[in-house]
Amino acid sequence: MTRNLFGTDGVRGRANTYPMTAEVAMRLGAAVGRYFRRDTAEHRVVIGKDTRRSGYMLENALTAGLTSTGMNVLLLGPVPTPAVGFLTRSMRADLGVMISASHNPHQDNGIKFFGPDGFKLSDEAEVEIERILRGEIALSPPENIGRATRIDDGLGRYVEYAKTTFPGRGRLDGLKIVVDCANGASYRAAPDVLWELGAEVVPVGVSPDGFNINAGCGSTNTGLAVRSVLEHGADLGICLDGDADRVMIIDDKGEVADGDQIMGLIAERWAREGRLIGGTLVTTVMSNLGLEKFLGGRNIKMRRTGVGDRYVVEAMRAGGFNLGGEQSGHIVMTDHATTGDGLIASLQFLAAMVETGKPASALTHVFDPFPQLLKNVRFQADNDPTENQRVIAAIRKGETALKERGRLLIRKSGTEPLVRVMGECDDQMLLEKVVDSIVTELKKAADVSAHA
Repeated sequence: MTRNLFGTDGVRGRANTYPMTAEVAMRLGAAVGRYFRRDTAEHRVVIGKDTRRSGYMLENALTAGLTSTGMNVLLLGPVPTPAVGFLTRSMRADLGVMISASHNPHQDNGIKFFGPDGFKLSDEAEVEIERILRGEIALSPPENIGRATRIDDGLGRYVEYAKTTFPGRGRLDGLKIVVDCANGASYRAAPDVLWELGAEVVPVGVSPDGFNINAGCGSTNTGLAVRSVLEHGADLGICLDGDADRVMIIDDKGEVADGDQIMGLIAERWAREGRLIGGTLVTTVMSNLGLEKFLGGRNIKMRRTGVGDRYVVEAMRAGGFNLGGEQSGHIVMTDHATTGDGLIASLQFLAAMVETGKPASALTHVFDPFPQLLKNVRFQADNDPTENQRVIAAIRKGETALKERGRLLIRKSGTEPLVRVMGECDDQMLLEKVVDSIVTELKKAADVSAHA
């Protein structure tokens, strides 16, 4: 059985439009509650959210559904996604819920679920929850209806934990750090952690109003952080996304380092220190060929998965590995967290600066990336352009043109109605020609504009 409601990262969509409505959220909460509450013992669930206005609506609806099946709900308020994974385990909850659409604009929202181990639910669990959702959900008798309680110290507990992951009880004294919190879930946690470790902090994107999350700031809009680093003469810039599970690093010269460069740095250091379990970094098919070449030259294996941090984590757990992530900035370190954690990944980068005494610009470019081009084509949900014969022919022609010099990856997004066309090649002109030809055919088939 396949999943219809769940995508690659929970349930996501436009707020107040199916499936992101209060009605669906309430039923989903009841279905998840029924899935986890299989006896009469007391069960609890923690719920966190980012700063979107629609989070209030979905939080209340989920709470109604969960309590109707006997779950006791602990409301954390705005906290990063990795904090929910951490607190689910720390507070011995049966379930964790994060209300967020990550890097998407405020109009969107999403619901992510974590099991009692703090890891995101498996595909099999999501299929079973959808099965329960389609039927008549058994509600609890009046005497077993759950309670809802607001938890005031959840964020503080996460802040204290995050500080403990900084190696060797080190300090950040003397470093000036710009931190862009995307007007999102980390607007309090990230500046607090950095300041308490001794840094001079220049916070930006820390004035959420319910509508400005990820707007002109954050990991997908690094311009604000770049300007701030240069204007303040900062040693480093940290760009988090709306729920703080991904990060981009800005060096002291204003250059941006993506997840591949950060993972390359951490993998090399951990391998040298004997900390990289299995001598393996787990990445997705989107990671640059340059990273693979860099790791191979240091006898570090790279294992690729499908796109989505959940698949990275699944491969890490299956192989017993402790480092993985995505080019987009999800960095997963299972020694410290159960999901991507942009703040804790930043602390690993800062540890390298402190221990080596080198500036960020000497650490952000660990390999030369192959020229890579990514373009998106938006389509109507009922019109899949990848099935068009002219599109299929263009893809085959492009693969032949690249041969051994690069690769193509064409896939549909799991969170938006987009076809993503990604190519890599050592010849920039050839790369642009191949990608543009495929995008042209996709646009014709989809009859909408492409968004690079």
